[in-house]
Amino acid sequence: MSQELTTRLSTRVLVVDDSAFMRTALSRMIAAEPDFEVIGTASSGSEALKKIDALNPDIVTLDIEMPGLNGLETLRHIMSQSPRPVIMVSAATEKDAEDTFDALAAGAFDYLPKQLSRASLDIFHIREDLVAKIRAAAASRRSTVRVDPVRKPPQPSHARRNASRLETPPAVIVLGSSTGGPKALEEILPRFPRDLPVPILIVQHMPLGFTAAFAQRLNHLCAVAVHEAVHNEPIEPGVVYIAPAGRQMKVDRRYASRSIICLDDHPADCLHMPSVDVTMKSVAEKYRTLAVGVILTGMGSDGAEGVRAIYQAGGLTIGQDEATCIVYGMPKACAELGVLSRVVPLPEIPALILQALHYRKRA
Repeated sequence: MSQELTTRLSTRVLVVDDSAFMRTALSRMIAAEPDFEVIGTASSGSEALKKIDALNPDIVTLDIEMPGLNGLETLRHIMSQSPRPVIMVSAATEKDAEDTFDALAAGAFDYLPKQLSRASLDIFHIREDLVAKIRAAAASRRSTVRVDPVRKPPQPSHARRNASRLETPPAVIVLGSSTGGPKALEEILPRFPRDLPVPILIVQHMPLGFTAAFAQRLNHLCAVAVHEAVHNEPIEPGVVYIAPAGRQMKVDRRYASRSIICLDDHPADCLHMPSVDVTMKSVAEKYRTLAVGVILTGMGSDGAEGVRAIYQAGGLTIGQDEATCIVYGMPKACAELGVLSRVVPLPEIPALILQALHYRKRA
């Protein structure tokens, strides 16, 4: 392969951080990948904007806390003047989590929490995530052709059940998401009414220190109550439960009319904790035909087996369509298994759920 073609096919990254150590560490991790190229670094927001204009990188990694023009302000300039995928780099404090969610709402592609120990970067902890997110960001930028996401039609027996799935109101909604999920959830959850007759369980891939802050943010935006799930708490209608980072969330129907949240560390060998598959399989087992499983934007295939479990149990399954996904990974995995009852754009999901619930606004 010629040098010209190699350069053209590589993903060109600009690293922005006020710390020289961080610039060096991130640059080395990125440059170690044969299909990545670090074309420059910047130590401030104003320098970053100049280098973006001069170098035209494919991807930018951007620190949140910087003197002068901070990361959030810099991001807003990028999104308004020369939009491209930006991956925010932040510490895992409550304030940094809030800033990160503001950045995602402003158009950031994803985020990467710094893992600091004794003033050094835990490179082995974040390298895999950094590489995966840059690769996903590059793929999202290249993806310009949209196709029908349902590659494999449901089997006839399932198709007959699909037609009747909206007839019996469900008893629980479970949503799974990853990359692009926070922004997607901020868009759809405020559309649910205060008197929502069922609970909503959410598994959003997030690092430790972020889920509680995310739940608080959503609670301020929504009519329904939103909080981070607590072990053994009852599951109530009109409440949204966010699975805490580092725990697996399941449900238990110990009483005929009452379910509870169960948090534990099993299975511990899952790629994700919390895992969408774990929660959805638990919901499928306990609720059967009364479950609705929703799979939203995200990298990878977590949720595919969980959605299949709900589908095979006779529940309603909904997938976000490719056109409205930040990353069409998790919904694609479900679509290719043929286990989605419906595939719709993100803004249509709340109305579809309310229709399934036979919801009527109170006078």
